Formats: sequence, C-alpha cells, structure tokens
Amino acid sequence: MTVPGRRSSTFTRLLRHGFTDPSTAERFLDTPEMSAIRSDPLLLDALGATADPDLALRGLVRLAEAQEPKERNVLLDTLVTAKPLRDRLLGVLGASEALGDHLARHPADWRVLVTYESADLHPGVAEFERGLADATDPVSLRVAYRRCLLAIAARDVCGTTDVAQAAAELADLATATLRAALTMACAAAPEDAAACRLAVVAMGKCGGHELNYVSDVDVIFVGDLPEGAPEDADEGKAVQAATRLASHLMRICSETNAEGTIWPVDANLRPEGRNGPLVRTLSSHLAYYQRWAKTWEFQALLKARPVAGDAALGAAYIDALAPLVWQAAERDHFVPDVQQMRRRVVDNIPAGQVERELKLGPGGLRDVEFAVQLLQLVHGRNDSSLRRSSTLEALAALAAGGYVGRADAAQLDEAYRFLRTMEHRIQLFRLRRTHLVPEGEADLRRLGRSLGLRGDPVAELNKAWKRHASVVRRLHEKLFYRPLLDAVAQLAPGEIRLSAKAAGQRLEALGYADPVAALRHLEALSSGVSRKAAIQRTLLPVLLGWFADSADPDAGLLGFRKVSDALGKTPWYLRLLRDEGAAAENLARVLSAGRLAPDLLLRAPEAVAILGDPHGLEPRARAGLEQEIVAAVGRADTAEGAVASARGVRRRELFRTAAADLIGSYGTEDSPAEEDPGALVDRVGNALTDLNAATLAGALRAAVRAEWGDTLPTRFSVIGMGRFGGHELAYGSDADVLFVHEPREGVDEPEAARAANTVVAEMRRLLQIPTADPPLMIDADLRPEGKSGPLVRTLASYAAYYRRWSLGWESQALLRAEPMAGDPDLGRRFIELVDPLRYPVEGLGEDAVREIRRLKARMETERMPRGADPTLHTKLGRGGLSDVEWTVQLIQMRHAWAVPGLRTTRTRAALAAAREAGLLGEEEARTLDEAWVLATRVRNGVMLVRGRPGDTFPSDGRELGAMGRYLGYGPGHIGDMLEDYRRTTRRARAVMEELFYDAT
Repeated sequence: MTVPGRRSSTFTRLLRHGFTDPSTAERFLDTPEMSAIRSDPLLLDALGATADPDLALRGLVRLAEAQEPKERNVLLDTLVTAKPLRDRLLGVLGASEALGDHLARHPADWRVLVTYESADLHPGVAEFERGLADATDPVSLRVAYRRCLLAIAARDVCGTTDVAQAAAELADLATATLRAALTMACAAAPEDAAACRLAVVAMGKCGGHELNYVSDVDVIFVGDLPEGAPEDADEGKAVQAATRLASHLMRICSETNAEGTIWPVDANLRPEGRNGPLVRTLSSHLAYYQRWAKTWEFQALLKARPVAGDAALGAAYIDALAPLVWQAAERDHFVPDVQQMRRRVVDNIPAGQVERELKLGPGGLRDVEFAVQLLQLVHGRNDSSLRRSSTLEALAALAAGGYVGRADAAQLDEAYRFLRTMEHRIQLFRLRRTHLVPEGEADLRRLGRSLGLRGDPVAELNKAWKRHASVVRRLHEKLFYRPLLDAVAQLAPGEIRLSAKAAGQRLEALGYADPVAALRHLEALSSGVSRKAAIQRTLLPVLLGWFADSADPDAGLLGFRKVSDALGKTPWYLRLLRDEGAAAENLARVLSAGRLAPDLLLRAPEAVAILGDPHGLEPRARAGLEQEIVAAVGRADTAEGAVASARGVRRRELFRTAAADLIGSYGTEDSPAEEDPGALVDRVGNALTDLNAATLAGALRAAVRAEWGDTLPTRFSVIGMGRFGGHELAYGSDADVLFVHEPREGVDEPEAARAANTVVAEMRRLLQIPTADPPLMIDADLRPEGKSGPLVRTLASYAAYYRRWSLGWESQALLRAEPMAGDPDLGRRFIELVDPLRYPVEGLGEDAVREIRRLKARMETERMPRGADPTLHTKLGRGGLSDVEWTVQLIQMRHAWAVPGLRTTRTRAALAAAREAGLLGEEEARTLDEAWVLATRVRNGVMLVRGRPGDTFPSDGRELGAMGRYLGYGPGHIGDMLEDYRRTTRRARAVMEELFYDAT
C-alpha cells in the first residue's frame, strides 16, 4: 500500500511526464505486475517520451498481465536494462492501440523487438518472407503479418527509419504476404497451379514502394499457359485455373477472422475494372491498352511492379506495356483526360470532410502525387531518368532534370513527407484505413506528440499541418508552370532549364494548341529585370494553370498579354492582380472562356478593375445607369459625342454582365459555380434589359437636345417589346420597340409627327454609328402594319388601329409590352390601352385559339433555317424557346383576365403563376421551365463563346468545348451536353403539344 505523500509526489511526476490521467496511471503502477519496475525513473522517462503515455502504460500492463510469471520477469528485466527495447516497445504501445491489442493476444511477440536484425535494420522482402514462413493458414498468416508489422512500426515511431523507408518496408511486407498467400492458394489447388502461370503485378502505393499502414493493395493479375505447354493447349482453361488461384489469394488476404484482416486486395485497376475478367493473358492486356485504355489507366501503370507468382511473366508484362505508358501524352484525348482527372480529385469528398482530408483535400497528398505523375507522363517519354515508381524519387529526378525548380521540389518533398507521416500515425493508432485528421482533443494530442511536437501538441500540429498544406496548394500548380518561365528567362550559371522542346511538350500536354506562340507570350511578359516583369513572374504560374483549366488556354494567354500591354504602365493594374485575391482568377476565367468578354475588355482595358471590386460583378440598377448616362449626355457638345459616351457606359456594363455570367457559371476557388441556372438567366436578362433601357433614354435625350433643347414638341415614349419587354434579352438580342407620341398642348399634329419621326430616325442613327463599341440595334417591326406602317404613332392612332384592325398575333405580341424610356405617364396610358387586347375578358374564343395554333404550325414549317438540326435549334427547334413561349402566351391570353399573376411580360413568372393557379401541373411547369432556361443559356453561351449571336450549338470543337464548360460540363462530355439538351427539349415538346395543340 502506498502512502499519501508518495502518491502525491508520483501524481506530480506523472503530470510532468505527459500523462493526462495520472490517477489511473498510479493505479496501473501499483499493480503487482508492475511492482518490480514502478520506482524505476527510466521507465517514467521512457513513457513520457511516447505519443500517449497513458496508452503506453495501459498497453504495458496488459502485456505484463498476459505473460506467465517467469516470462513476465524476463520482459520487465529486459525493459529496464535494454534501452533499445524500452524505446521500441513503449513507442509502439503509445502510438498504436491496435498493436497493443495484438501483443495482449500474442504476448510472446514482444521478442521480435529484441532482435537487432529485425528491429533496427531495414529488411527487404526476403527478411519478411522468413518472418511469414511458419504461417500455414490464413489465421496464422495474419498473426505473422502483425508480428512483422510490429517491427516496422517500432522502427518508424523511434525514428530509425524515415517515412519513405517505412512506406517501402510496408510495401515489401505486402509483397511477402502476397507471395505467402499465393503459395497457400497453390497448395490448396495443386491441379490449378500446374495448369497455368500466374503473375501478380502490384499497382498504386504498393507498386510504388510507398504503402500506408492500412491500405487496399492494388494488383493486376496476368495468366498464361504453363511452361512447356503444347502449342494446341487450351489457353482459356489456363486462365480459368489462374482466376481460381487469384480469387483464393484475394480471399486469404481480405477475409476477416478472429485476428481481423490483413488488407483488401483490390483488382479494380485491371482492364474494364470490376466488369472485366479478373485474370487476362498478356496478349489480352496488351490489346486492351493499345485500343481502349484511358489516360488514367496509363497513369496507374506508372506504379506497376511484379511482386508475386511467375517472375518471367510479370517482367514480360512490364516490358510490353512500358512503351505504351510513355506514349500516353501523345494520345488525342490526353489533355481533356488530364483536366477531368484534376477536377475529379476533390469532387467526391463530402463537404464536411474537405478540411480534414489529408489525401484528397486541397493541399493534400493527391495534389503532389498527381502533379508528379503528370510531369512524368509528359517528360518521361524522352527522359528515362524520370521513370520512377516512388513519388519522392520521381520528384527528385524531376528536379535534377530541370523539369521542376529545385527550391520548389525541396519544399514539396518536405511537405509530402510531413503529410505522409501524419497519415501513417493516424492509421497506426487503430490500424484502420482513413485519411481524415481526427477532431478529438486526445487524438490530436497523441498525433502531435507522435510527430515530436511536445510544447502545445494540438496547436503546433494544426499550425504545421496548415503550413505544409498551404505549401502544397501553392506549389502544385506552380510545379507545372514555373519551369516554363525559366525556359524563356536568363538563369544564373549552373541552373538547369527546360529545353524549348520540353517546354513545348508540357504546354501541349496542358491544352495549349500553339506552344511556340505561348512561349513567345511568356517571354514578352516576364523577361527583364523590371518590377513589372518580377510581378508577372509571380502571377503567371497561377494564371497559366487557370488558362489550362479552360477550353481555350491559348486565347486566355494571348488576351492577358494584350491587356497587360495596354495597362502595363498603369500603377494599379499588376498591383490589383497581385493583391486582390479574386481579380487574377476572375480575369483568367473571363479571358479564356470565349470571344465576347475579352473583346469588350480590350476595347477599354481599364474595366479590369471591375474584377477586383468585391461588388464589381453585381448588376447595377436601372436608375443608377440612367442617371450616369443622362449626365454624360448632358456634358457632351454634340449628339454624336453624347451617344458615344452612352455607348461607352453600355460597353462597360456589358462586360460586367458577361464577366459575372462566366464567373458564375465556371465558379472560382473562393466562389463555387451558381447552382441554379435559372438565376443566372434571370440575372443576365434583367441586367441587359436595364442597360438597354438606360442607353435608349440617353439616346433619346441626345436626339432631343440636338434640335429642340430640353423639350420636344410632343410627349414621347419607347415601349419595350419581345425579349426586351419581357426582361429576357440575350447578349445578341436587338431591342424590339414601339414608339408612341402625343402632341403637347398648342402643337398641331403634323408638327408633332415630324418631331417624333425625326427623334426616332436620329436615335437609330446615333446608336448604329460604327465605333469600337457594340451597336444597339432598334427593331420596330412589331408595330401596327409591320414594316409597312409608320415608325411612330400617336396614342390615339394606336387606339384606333387596335380597335379596328388589330390581328391576333399583335395582341399576342403586346403580352410583352412594357414602357422603357421617355414620358412615363404616356407609357402608362399606352399599357392601359393595350391591356384589354392582351388580356381579353372571358379569354380567347375558339376561332382565335385556332388562328394562334395555325400561325405556330406555319412558323415551324417555314421559318426553320435550311439545314438546321431541329433538335438543337434553340429558338424554333423542338421544345425550344418558341414552343415554351407560345404555350405560356396562349395560357395568358386565355386566363389572365381571371388570374392576375398571369399579367406579366416575363415567361418564367407567367409559367409559375399558371402552375400556382392549377392551369398546368407541377411536373409540366418544371419541364417547360428547364427547357426554356437551357435554351436561353445556350443562346447566351454561343454569343459569349463566338462573339456573335447564334441559335444553335457551334460546330468548331474548341468552341463546343467552351460551350460545355459554360453549361457546367467537364472536358470530354460534349456528347452528354448535346444529349441532355435533346432530352430536355424533347420532354418540353411533349408537354407543349399536350397543352398548346390539345394533343390529348
């Protein structure tokens, strides 16, 4: 029994040595099993040096209790007298609860830590094969495997081996285990073993000699006829025998019994994955990789290494496939495959785990591994020194060859080693497969102490982890692009640079169609010793990555050079890109996404400042736009100068809208893509409508001032029609309008008419004067009598016409009428005049309905452009804009008199009101809405990508790729985009036929 004074002293010593539960530790030390060593100061020092002293002591007590008395004395005596054993055993017990459990079940296994040869040297496969030699069945194999693992862990936690050596030892142990399992499978089925040859090829981390403590072991199986088989032997039967052996091997390693499991053997990297045969002949493998394999499959083969079974067959497999691996970068789909793989890295991580993911999260292990493997594929075809299976060895070879900067490689090596060590320690604790950093305080404390962080383990761990992850995030893109800048720069003596050929190959692999021009741009941007060139050298590695992530990297880089040439001497431009986090990425996205936005920006490059303003991409309200434009018109000396100012504002705001649309569609690192495409469409339509309305107001003011000063002899109003009135303008839309006037008191009608017509003619002239700014085309063809009627009428004339001559299509067109500029009271009275026409009391009669249907059918047959694919034409095609809009407008004309919500100029708002009123079903409304939004986005995308309007998808492959990116499809998914469009519009057409033509 201990006295209180000693207990208090021991309690304090335990706290000082890192115990978090000293009371329990005291009880453990007071047990009979520990009585012989509890007063030994070396024991407390050794326990205090472990990752978790409480866990180490608990494991030691359990191990001592499991021994026979005589063996216990040997254990404790050796523990006190032999420091190497003490450090190794307590180090393992403090780091791994699972290995502590193993020692409690197999108490004699502690002796493996006494033997110098097995505990302190770096054994190879042969040493591990000896350690597994006594295993005769799956259970004993698991026990022997854990015994060998105990020695690896001891060397690891005591620092005898570094993380790379520990990973290599784990891979060697896996190799020995696969061989032992195959031997057992052959012994269980000697007839199968005699009927075939079977080679086991390790892939992934096992093949790369960089295995984790707990990981699937990726393999590929190769089968063939046995040596000396006759020429007419049945190859199929040999493959069947090999398949049975391979399946048994997998069960031996993967199945769980009383000793747990070793690890799953995963053969899903084989040709056709889990859908393909488990075993193939070498010729079958070769045929698949020559014809069907994807880029990621060649990337996986970088790690391939024969480990078990027939050595000659395994070597033949590697020799046959190696040339294909190093030709992968020359394949047609290499670039889009690589872009897709880069995105796939983080796409499947649950949102709540991203910040704790060591492997797949931003700045994680996969970033390093992917970057290294891609550079191997690009440059390894010409440089055999890069053909290494280990990530760290390959990184060193890339640095030695000048493919990666030496300083960057050193930082990346350090960060990768730290992250891999974290991963090892996390998995070692319970021997579970995980890549998540734990959240609990105790787990984080143990993890930090296992890495040598003893002051404030949790805080120091988080700081070191975030620092290394940040290094990886910063360098993994720079890794690709920094050497490209060095290739065109003057380097210090002794520095190695990429050759022009290697730089060109890398740019081609990253999607640049003209690497020679790209290198020329890089040289122009970054050469010299000026501050400007220094900032460009900092920006370009990141920008090049963003350009490569687009459908047209060459256009992005060229546009950036043009903007930089135009603004390079301004003090704020490069500072904006360097210091405002979002500005550089926003600029890269805008410049490489198509022609419209860069064209608008290059006409006035100072608009790039919008991209760095936190609120710069938000659309401006009409009132503010109109105030700015009218003020600019008032300051101008001539009508031409006034409208030039108005069109300049319009150009800037068009750029703002296009940039916001592109960035909202693509997303950025800090701002994900807009998930609701309808919201993007509405935002663009409203912004363009407000902008054109404000521009018309400015042109009207300029036209009036030129001849009449401040007051026109007649009240004048511009009524928006079509997409303009519906707030649904696309980038390439004309402004459909009606012009209405009303003579002021004391002005006769002919004079008022002359004034109104003069204003209209002047507005149209001013807005279409050829300049660098995009024109605003005014279309008044929806006026009474169409092109044959007068351009402008009085309100009374409109009333007389509509009362006497109005046709059904004109009433339908008036559904979109909304005042946009000019006299607001006159505009309001015009709307009051046309409301009874567009919302007729009691709805449309059957004759009127039949006439609307007849017109729609005629339009479908007569207006579709010759040669156009009706399944892809956004305006007139099946289920396109016309189908949806005519359906909605027919509902409005029939029911708006009774349903106030239908009295709107906007298609989507009317569709929602019809659904709420029960005039169509929820699913019908959703189908029509999805088709309308998609068709509108396609029209917008065509203008953004091509720089000119169009109603169908572009035919050029690169433009089609840019369309896909705008619509949210990754590289290689153009077919999916077109099929989704056809499916969406096909369903909309079926709904339209039921609702519009009463097809039921």
